Amino acid sequence: MIKKILLAVFVITTIGTNAQTTYWQQHVDYKMDVKMDVKTFQYTGTQELVYTNNSPDVLNKVYYHLYYNAFQPGSEMDIRLQNIADPDGRMTENLGTKENPNKVSRISKLSPEETGYMHAVGLTQDGQKVQFEEAGTVLEVDLATPINPGESTKLNMEFKGQVPTHIRRAGRNNKEGVALSMAQWYPKLAEYDFEGWHTSPYIAREFHGVWGDFDVKITLDKNYTIGGTGYLQNPNEIGHGYEDEGVKVKKRRGKTLTWHFKAPNVHDFTWAADPEYVHDRLTASNGVVLHFFYKNKKDDTSFTANWKKLQPDTAKLLDFFNKNVGEYPYKQYSVIQGGDGGMEYGMCTLITGERRYGSLFGVTAHEMAHSWFQFVLATNESKHEWMDEGFTSFISELAEDKITGANKSNPFEGTYRGYFSLVASGKEMPQTTHADRFENNFAYGRSAYSKGAVFLAQLGYVIGQENLMKTLQKYYNDFKFKHPTPNDIKRTAEKVSGIHLDWYLTDWTQTTNTIDYGIKSLDDINGKTKVTLERIGLMPMPIDVVVIYKDGTRESFYAPLRMMRGEKENPYPAISRTVLEDWPWAYPTYSFEINKPKSSIATIVIDPSELMADIDKRNNFIQQ
Repeated sequence: MIKKILLAVFVITTIGTNAQTTYWQQHVDYKMDVKMDVKTFQYTGTQELVYTNNSPDVLNKVYYHLYYNAFQPGSEMDIRLQNIADPDGRMTENLGTKENPNKVSRISKLSPEETGYMHAVGLTQDGQKVQFEEAGTVLEVDLATPINPGESTKLNMEFKGQVPTHIRRAGRNNKEGVALSMAQWYPKLAEYDFEGWHTSPYIAREFHGVWGDFDVKITLDKNYTIGGTGYLQNPNEIGHGYEDEGVKVKKRRGKTLTWHFKAPNVHDFTWAADPEYVHDRLTASNGVVLHFFYKNKKDDTSFTANWKKLQPDTAKLLDFFNKNVGEYPYKQYSVIQGGDGGMEYGMCTLITGERRYGSLFGVTAHEMAHSWFQFVLATNESKHEWMDEGFTSFISELAEDKITGANKSNPFEGTYRGYFSLVASGKEMPQTTHADRFENNFAYGRSAYSKGAVFLAQLGYVIGQENLMKTLQKYYNDFKFKHPTPNDIKRTAEKVSGIHLDWYLTDWTQTTNTIDYGIKSLDDINGKTKVTLERIGLMPMPIDVVVIYKDGTRESFYAPLRMMRGEKENPYPAISRTVLEDWPWAYPTYSFEINKPKSSIATIVIDPSELMADIDKRNNFIQQ
């Protein structure tokens, strides 16, 4: 009996340990054959899906996303547009005046021929029919046979769809005349992870997908050129700028061509097509082939010149991201004119192309950077949108600064201004808010993009710039092709720097606490200067103080935050630094002494780098 009890304890302990430390993720392989009618913008398809349950759970149901069902009057996307205080201008039209706007959802006015839809026509599991039901943009499937841990099942579906006239990332005939922007166009299996199923309805926000291999055949009018995810398997049959050098492509009889793509280890598949695409190719220094698809506008020389200029700059972006984050893992990347702004996808981006060059380059830099942050590091964008948009903004702003030669002292000035405007608005919500649940679009945008980028820029202030860049590289190497969470970036930074950072992740992302420090007083005491600092905001930070004396010499002082349990390297190596006693967060004031009289001080300033997001810098310096 004793042996049995001891064995039971051992088993329970082992299981408990594995549950806490063993990572798993689901896997799905897609085979799809799709036929597109470019006159009606309707398409039919077959999908063979092999789904592997790597979870420890038995699955009795599966769920699919049917994104195009959002483009119908009365959908959740439509109703949200009608009720949010600041609806996306791309999705509304103003029936009022500039002074008294009356913004109406474009989706609410779509006719049946203009709507988007995606419907399952039939579905089987391992040859057995299954019951399924559409619930808006989600398909709920009752499995014929449960999927046990470690087992795989084959799901075969026939489906049909219609591409909406209204463009929101996807759609037909965008404002620049691109015929087909085919994002979120197929029944996409929902992700199941340690938190359970992720089946959020689509209301024009973010995505989360299952890793796997795609094998896709697309048949459409032979005059159309396709660009998108994956590697074309039959380039010498297709032509359209894909064929091998020196190969003459035979003219194909009939009205259609079938394009065959394969995409290994991705969590999405996107394509765009147009009969007027120009297709250029450029091989980057590491062998990655860069593809560019844009409208043939012979009468607009500046448009064409911008797209030609973009190509070598895109190669520079690829080199920058490879060096500073990690090696791009695929053999191609495509920049494609399409969509309604800029949006990242697997091995490609869709961007509107009629822009001044600075905007065209800036959008390309941002969307390409997403190939690292969100596509390879596949965070759940709906729950952690700041890790997706914020980290992308951080690295793309660094890349733009470097490649354009701007060399700003703080490349993130605009990002910090965006965050400060969010705080000043009184509309801020914690970054843990689900992307769909923000009260307004303004708060979502500033939180995801600006505050998300400041998270990294300010992390460099906390742990040091060199450790920050090492953190990004380790984070990429450790979590590529996975679904990292906020704790993963925090733990990576802790391992690199040796500094405890739970306080930083908690306050910055789970609260709306703000940072506000000030110099309260300078006092002469026996020929020395007593400096008293004060913490006004609730969020704690370590503090850098730089003193400039009237004789031109400089000195820095560093007060580590006690709960960091460590300290960063001197950020100003040319200036002598004194490391002070730790500042415990609960103390609202903190004092230290300078071994010179007050009269010798010209300027004293908290954080001259301005990387600490102090919301009121008026009390951060004193000049005498």
